Amino acid sequence: MILFQMSDNHRPEDILNFWYPPQSRSTDPAIVARQVEWWFRGGSDSDIIGRFEPVLAAAERGDLDHWSRSARSRLALVIVLDQFSRSIHRGSARAYANDPKAVSLTLGGLENGHVTALQPPWEMLFFGVPLGHSEDIGHQDLSVQLMDRLVEMSSPELRWIMEYSAETAREHRDVIRLFGRHPHRNELLGRQSTTDELAYLAKGEFAHTRPIRRPQHLRDNPKPKE
Repeated sequence: MILFQMSDNHRPEDILNFWYPPQSRSTDPAIVARQVEWWFRGGSDSDIIGRFEPVLAAAERGDLDHWSRSARSRLALVIVLDQFSRSIHRGSARAYANDPKAVSLTLGGLENGHVTALQPPWEMLFFGVPLGHSEDIGHQDLSVQLMDRLVEMSSPELRWIMEYSAETAREHRDVIRLFGRHPHRNELLGRQSTTDELAYLAKGEFAHTRPIRRPQHLRDNPKPKE
């Protein structure tokens, strides 16, 4: 009963308000770059661990499956299973344990139209991120398609970061095409790396860790026109 009460006190809005703070609505390139770093480079880890371990546990038990009934609550559940799982279980195989469920939620939302009810670019971006985490080439192809769509839908001020994300999606797909899996996970998952994978790992040039660099013209003129 206590566990139920802890998870029941978390609402989809709590997740979304945390994950999309006011600065995430900025088009200032410097603010956008910092926000993307916070999302993708572990800047949110301590807050997630301190606040959302119970909600991840509830999602893992299936207690929050009813969140999949609407578009934005489905998005909140995807974020919990895909992003919060990586923060809370970082450095262990459990970081990837919820990926199949997150992918299933994304695929279901693509099929039932939930994705079209989400706001571009950030809501739709994180709805599709599980596809890029998948080791299925079909999911990778869908990820690239979604990112290309977001590039087209984005405002001129944000197109640079969507193009960066689309390039990252293509690099992830190239890795899956080449190896059939994400080799950087091998050690944590107890998988034996091949000779080619060891050479790839030795370079340390991973799509998910490459620097987020603003284009030169945005560095020279950081403030977008009003």
